[in-house]
Amino acid sequence: MRGFTRLLLASTLLGAATGTSAHHAFTAQYDPDQTVALEGVVVKVDWLNPHAYFYLDVTDPDSGEVTTWACELGSPVSMVRQGWTRESLTLGDTFKVNGPLARDGSPAMNARAVEHAASGKKLFTQD
Repeated sequence: MRGFTRLLLASTLLGAATGTSAHHAFTAQYDPDQTVALEGVVVKVDWLNPHAYFYLDVTDPDSGEVTTWACELGSPVSMVRQGWTRESLTLGDTFKVNGPLARDGSPAMNARAVEHAASGKKLFTQD
């Protein structure tokens, strides 16, 4: 029985350590000193824990090349508390977004402000 208790305790501690290391600090992932402003078409929305994401197809005005950007929001629960629904970002609509860039150079950002391009309606501002 004593061995089982130690095994259970070790498993619990390992699980707790793994869960905490899975969620990284903001500054480890994003650089608050490097921000970007984008305008693009919503191609995907993921309401996942611990953060919701939406993806924009952004066309480079010079080259015409399209890049899909991942835009991170807060948790789905916090987004709902701020008035968001799953339908707040409609696939095919154009949005303006700005926020800090991902440190790893990938086309990813933490969305600090989200605005519907056609109507000017601000869905989210985190300043």
